[in-house]
Amino acid sequence: MGTDKQYHGYESYDYLEAGTDYREVELGELFSGFEPHEVPLSAEEEARLKDLVAQNDVVSLHDHPFYFPKDVHDDIWTYVREGRVHTAYEYLSQSPLDAVFDMHLDGLSGIHSKHGWKWDDIVHDVAMRAADIAHSDFAFRCSSVEDIHRAREEGKVTIVPALESTAMIENELDRLDLLYGLGIRCLGVTYNASNSVGTGQGDIYERDGGLTAFGVDAVERMNKLGMAISTSHSSPQTTLDVCEVTDEPIFDTHALAQTGGMGQRGSSDEELEAIADTGGVIGVLSSTHLPDLETYMDHFEYMVDLVGIDHVAFGPDVLYGDHTALLEVLGEFHGVELPESTMQNPYVKGLENPTEAWNNIPRWLVKNDYPDDEIEKVLGGNVIRVLEEVW
Repeated sequence: MGTDKQYHGYESYDYLEAGTDYREVELGELFSGFEPHEVPLSAEEEARLKDLVAQNDVVSLHDHPFYFPKDVHDDIWTYVREGRVHTAYEYLSQSPLDAVFDMHLDGLSGIHSKHGWKWDDIVHDVAMRAADIAHSDFAFRCSSVEDIHRAREEGKVTIVPALESTAMIENELDRLDLLYGLGIRCLGVTYNASNSVGTGQGDIYERDGGLTAFGVDAVERMNKLGMAISTSHSSPQTTLDVCEVTDEPIFDTHALAQTGGMGQRGSSDEELEAIADTGGVIGVLSSTHLPDLETYMDHFEYMVDLVGIDHVAFGPDVLYGDHTALLEVLGEFHGVELPESTMQNPYVKGLENPTEAWNNIPRWLVKNDYPDDEIEKVLGGNVIRVLEEVW
């Protein structure tokens, strides 16, 4: 049904009384002080766009489709520790998205602990979000490819529960089964810091340790479970090791290429080609290193030239709120000084949040005369192909 979404007004936790059952925090808006931008189309192009998104599944490989506080610096920890993240159902209904890989709080998941990523933090975050989604008549949790097709056909959105690290499993392999039972269908190996599975992208000292022996077992267990694997935020050697060990295609749900002008901030050609060689797919990341939609799509085209149209999708990694303020908070939380280049643009014009991003990405593809079959692949077809093999 494309943009003809069947949203009827449910907001997160409407089944409770705000201020009585939980602490209220003023939430962000669709545009947090930034000017909206829409790719202009002719009437003929608009008609083509409408047909394309109506007939093809539109899937975000990586986003955070929920609200952050309006005042991120002052209210983020009250919001996080309350443990009730609010999904942006109304704003999602204003996009053509049929499915979104929802990465939860991830690196901010300090609900019960100081540094987050503990088992109790993750279970709380995942289960509380599931309770809210269960009360919505517009959104539902995704556990199969058929769910994605159904969301499109019924004018709804399906949420793919996903996490960016295996840190919470510690040395317990069976926790992967428990996460699967909790609905998680995509799991990252590391989130910058190393863990029992492998070396993180931001945690290399003199040498890159790559995947651990326990990590090999974890990859094999995820393959057996039917859980998609992502190497985002993993070290180069960890990524290459996962590609060697896995029996199934893998994802990098959100990435940029070093040779596309990102330097050490991006992934190497060797890593990206190794992911493609598994049959996998790379989601192109939106970043304040890229000031606007045009530079983002330039990077998309670079990635297509590198690994081929069958191995690229979109994983913008955006949210509803002030993304730059959140990056500052994350840097403080993890004790990391963010590079000046990370903060050089206050936002990415045309990609400010999932609604704007996913309205503009297909518009840009139509405006630039991409053929229908290629648009189908990068908007969701490539991701669907991998999921049909993995799930």
